[in-house]
Amino acid sequence: MFLGIEIGGTKLQLGVGHGDGSEFVAFERRTVDIASGAEGIREQIRTVGRELIGAHHIERIAYGFGGPILGTRGIVQTSHQVSGWDNFPIVAWTQDTLGIPTFLGNDCDVAALAESCFGGGQDARSLFYTTIGTGIGGGLVIDRKIHGTDRPAAAEIGHLRPGLDAVSSSQTVESAAAGPGIAQATRERAARQHEREPNSPDVLDLLARCGGRLEQLATKEIGEAAIAGNQIARDEYATAARVIGWGLAQVLTIVAPEVIVVGGGVSLVGEEIFFAPLRAALKQYAFPPLANSYRLLPAELGESVVVHGALALARLSG
Repeated sequence: MFLGIEIGGTKLQLGVGHGDGSEFVAFERRTVDIASGAEGIREQIRTVGRELIGAHHIERIAYGFGGPILGTRGIVQTSHQVSGWDNFPIVAWTQDTLGIPTFLGNDCDVAALAESCFGGGQDARSLFYTTIGTGIGGGLVIDRKIHGTDRPAAAEIGHLRPGLDAVSSSQTVESAAAGPGIAQATRERAARQHEREPNSPDVLDLLARCGGRLEQLATKEIGEAAIAGNQIARDEYATAARVIGWGLAQVLTIVAPEVIVVGGGVSLVGEEIFFAPLRAALKQYAFPPLANSYRLLPAELGESVVVHGALALARLSG
């Protein structure tokens, strides 16, 4: 039996299982208090982890951490959401605190492992996974092994810079096509259109969804508007999908994965609004000899994918 732990910017999830994709034997979710920083998360892990270890025979622990890591050294480089993680030796801390052999993976990497082992990539040798949410991450798995665990970072599609004019590290696929980028572009377009057409139905719809304050319009409301037919929202989702499609085409050209899996909250608006324009963009930008060599699939394992991947990492690390 293994313990898989996901550390994100807003949630902490711990699951006990066999690491084979079967149902969890036990599962706990906690909300992250950003004000309490990394120490607050570590206290939650200390408390809940001891309870789960006391109730189950845990052989190994593995993490899926939401941020850059030095996996083979067991060190978290940093978190972009929660302070207090800089150069933290999380493997050594866990082994000292909980007394169980521990392994460390990036959250997207272990999610890729889970989708490769238990999701849409089970019949494929190579799989690239990307999650599109508050940020954009990526993971590459070849022969059921995570690529790049000995590197400072790998498969980070969100940090590709689209175009030769993107000279700043802030000009990325992530800045343009993750949730905050979609929200910012939608707010700006709605404001411009509101000046030209104060009675535009699409603008009035968006205003109604945010209490009349466009600066408060969030990705969740924009997604709901797109599903309901709002053309501004649909256009901005299509633009984001095109950027992501360009990024995936670069991955396809270099790595040639057999399966590409896309997950995350932005993708949940569905086939018509997100996946159809994404498929079209990927086909447009793909290297022609590879154009029919891959499958593009939505993620299958849902919100628990990182925990499943952490459990698989624990099982395979024995």
